Parts: sequence; C-alpha cells; structure tokens
Amino acid sequence: MTTNQLITQIKKKQSFLCIGLDVDLNKIPQHLLQEEDPIFAFNKAIIDATHHLCVAYKPNTAFYEAYGLKGWKALEKTIKYLNENHPEIYTIADAKRGDIGNTSSMYAKAFFEDLGFDSVTVAPYMGKDSVEPFLAFKDKHTILLALTSNQGAFDFQTKTVDGVELYKQVLETSKTWENAQNLMYVVGATKAEFLADIRKIIPDSFLLVPGVGAQGGNLQDVCKYGMNDNVGLLINSSRGIIYASQNDDFAEAVAKKAEELQLQMKDELKLL
Repeated sequence: MTTNQLITQIKKKQSFLCIGLDVDLNKIPQHLLQEEDPIFAFNKAIIDATHHLCVAYKPNTAFYEAYGLKGWKALEKTIKYLNENHPEIYTIADAKRGDIGNTSSMYAKAFFEDLGFDSVTVAPYMGKDSVEPFLAFKDKHTILLALTSNQGAFDFQTKTVDGVELYKQVLETSKTWENAQNLMYVVGATKAEFLADIRKIIPDSFLLVPGVGAQGGNLQDVCKYGMNDNVGLLINSSRGIIYASQNDDFAEAVAKKAEELQLQMKDELKLL
C-alpha cells in the first residue's frame, strides 16, 4: 500500500486508528477457547467489528510466536483474512527486527512476500545495512523505532552524543539511507512533548504512535504536536480496545471502544 492510499483511507473513514492485535489466551473470552483456532477466532471477531472504524491493524508477532506453530498459523490466517476481505486496511507486522544485511533481507521477505504485510517495525541499532534491505521493497514501509513509549527509552534514546540526543541522530541519519521515502517512525504517545522537535526533523513522515489508552498517552497532545498537513499519524491502541470485555458480547464492547477513539480523531481532523 502506498502512502497516498493510506491517506485516502484516513480521509474516507475520518480515522487514523490502528488496532493492535496482541492476543493473550489468558485474557480473551473463555468461550473462544473451544474454537479450533481461538487466536484467529478472536482476531476475526475484532476485525469484523472494527474494520470500518480503523485504517490499520498491528499484530505484535511475539504474541503469536509464544504459541509456537499454532500461533504462527493463526498470524498467517489473520493477515490472509485481512488482505482478502479488507485490502484497503494497512497492516503492520510489529516484529522489531534488524540484523546484518543478508539476515534482514530474509526477515523482509518473510513479512512482505510470504505473509503479505504492508509494513514491519525495525530496530535501527545496527545501522544502515540492517535497515536498507527492508526499504528495498516497493510500496512497503519500514517503521523505524525512534522514541519508544516504555520507561527504558531513557536508557539510551535520549542520551546526548556530541550535543545531540541519540533519537534525533537516528532520525537525521535515516533520511540519508536509500529509499528513505519508505520510512515511517515509532514515537510513543507517552513522549508527546518530544513531537514538536521530531517534526522539525521529519515533517512529512508518518508516525506510528503507540501508548494511547492503557499506557496513558493523550490523543489530543499527540495531535497537537505531531499532526501534519496529511495527518501523518497512526495512533495505536491494543489492550485498551481488544480487552474491553471478556463476555460473549465482547465484539460489541470492542467496537464501542474503537468508535470512542475514532470520534475523537474525527474531531481532531476538523482542525486541519
């Protein structure tokens, strides 16, 4: 999916909501455990209830890898269901990969070619040759970890090197990489006060912003400092939406939570 296609969907749905499909079998409604594939059954119910309210879904691959082969099969079925039934939805493999060049090439093939995701999250610590293999894929996006929402982000990302914070150096350097136009960036909603400085460096790039909801991030602050003329934001909520209820009517509860955020986003879009 191209960036322009994503922008079109945002305008059409009046939403820049991304829903994180992070499936924990200990938290899903118990009746789904009777299904042949409870992970996929859970995801399908959420997708069916919310696809008109969001523009992206983001499975964190750890929540599938933890269940071995059956978890990976459920991930395959989930992305296939999305691509076949809702091809307009943007898909993010939250895998946080990044390794030497030939290994990164194989990671990229796995997520872009085999599974068919539109994008994948990548860690920048190993530098240019670990990221460019992902960027080589046409109409696919590499979402680089820039300033994350966890407390440990302050261990390294905000440290000053030669008078400049490390995350800012990552942003500046990444712009010089081949096919850098295919880059997006992860910036945590709990770091909203940093967004003004980030936008000075990457004014036009899309930002994937986790941390709204369960982690305490504020949508209005993120929009105030991070939105650009093309919106430029994908706001992710995972636990705050998908675990809205453990009852038989959980899909309705999930849809209600998603709609609450979508309506707030609609209001923010009116300010553009």
